Amino acid sequence: MLPCIAIPMPHSLDPEYAERAIVQYERAVEQAGGEPLRVPLDRRGEEVRKIFERCDGLLLPGSNADVDPAKYGAERSLRSAAPDVQRDAVDTLLLQDAYETRKPVLGICYGLQSLNVFCSGSLVQHIPDFLPESLRTRVNHEAGRKIPIAHTVEIERKSKLAQIVDGEQPWKSGASAPRKRSQADGALAAEKTILLPVNSSHHQSADAIGQGLRISARCPDDNIIEALEGTDSNHFVLAVQWHPERSIDEDQASRAIFHALIEAAETRTR
Repeated sequence: MLPCIAIPMPHSLDPEYAERAIVQYERAVEQAGGEPLRVPLDRRGEEVRKIFERCDGLLLPGSNADVDPAKYGAERSLRSAAPDVQRDAVDTLLLQDAYETRKPVLGICYGLQSLNVFCSGSLVQHIPDFLPESLRTRVNHEAGRKIPIAHTVEIERKSKLAQIVDGEQPWKSGASAPRKRSQADGALAAEKTILLPVNSSHHQSADAIGQGLRISARCPDDNIIEALEGTDSNHFVLAVQWHPERSIDEDQASRAIFHALIEAAETRTR
């Protein structure tokens, strides 16, 4: 039986966008060997929990909403998009259950931001407003889906994310010896970090890091946080600010991220 991965619908108020976006995540989960399960955003909490009971892991997708700044004690910037109250509520329920039951979690773009706020972290509401003027135009984090490589991310060598994109399997008990990826796969090995080219479609990012999370990647050009991961070695929690679901056909590192989620879900159910 394939591991089942819960995916909340990306947006409650923009069904056309939500339907268009979610199929990419579903395809990525299927290609990695999992079974995606959509979680509607208009159900009561008990119904959401019952849906998640059938699942072995959680994938928090991107969204064209922004997390409500009130959730991290900030006034809303004029640059912030309207919050999606239903998406926020469902994410919170799913994350509560995922942490209680130790189900693996993968967050992507908005999913990283949602995870960080759930863990009592905060967000940069608009990256250009946050950066010094000399860095504001160095990287276009809002490049969009039409730009396959917007910039690179610098991944900490000792992080879970580095082990994943470099071919190791730290989430899987009894894993075989590490297999190093080649430069042709897209990761350039360095002594302490890995440089990975990525796409980019966001204007917000993590600021203060939530409890039980640590930074595993930044943009080397402006120091914007690009990935977070859980500090508990017995619970797979990973979030990236870019969109690996868009590049699974071209990039081994993107595929490896989804394979890691599925492997973690399989390991948990054994």
